Amino acid sequence: MESPSEKQTILVIHGPNLNMLGKREPEVYGKATLDDINTALKETGKRLGVRVETFQSNHEGAIVDKIQEIMNSHQGLIINPGAYTHTSVAIRDALLLLSIPVVEVHLSNIYKREPFRHHSMIAGVATGQISGLGSDGYILALEFLARRSQAAA
Repeated sequence: MESPSEKQTILVIHGPNLNMLGKREPEVYGKATLDDINTALKETGKRLGVRVETFQSNHEGAIVDKIQEIMNSHQGLIINPGAYTHTSVAIRDALLLLSIPVVEVHLSNIYKREPFRHHSMIAGVATGQISGLGSDGYILALEFLARRSQAAA
C-alpha cells in the first residue's frame, strides 16, 4: 500500500461565488454546498487511491498563485473558474505553465445560458471540459484524472 506521501495528488480549484453554493441560484447550480462537493471529492479520492486537495477563492490573483504553486507537485487539476472562465487571460496563462492534465468543470451548462457565458478562456488550454452535470461533473473529472495519473505512474 502506498504511503500518503506517495499518493497521486489532484487539486480542485473553485472560483468566485462557489463558496455560496446551496444559497446562490439553487435552480441553476443545485442545492449541494461547496462543503458537500469537497466531502464527496475527498471520499471518492480515497476510494480511487488519490489525494484530493481543494481550494476556493473569489480572487483571480489567488487562483493564479495556487496554479503556479502546484507546477511540480500534483498530477492533475480540476478547475471551476466561475465567472473568470469568460474573462481571465491570467488564469489561462497560468494553466499553460502546467504539464499535468486539467479538467474544466461547470455545474451548469454554460452553452444553454447567456451568450457571454458561451466562451471559455480556459477550454483551449484544458485537457477537457465537463459542463451541465451539476456536482457529478466534479466526480467524473476526478475519476478521469485518477485513472490517467495512475496509468502514467
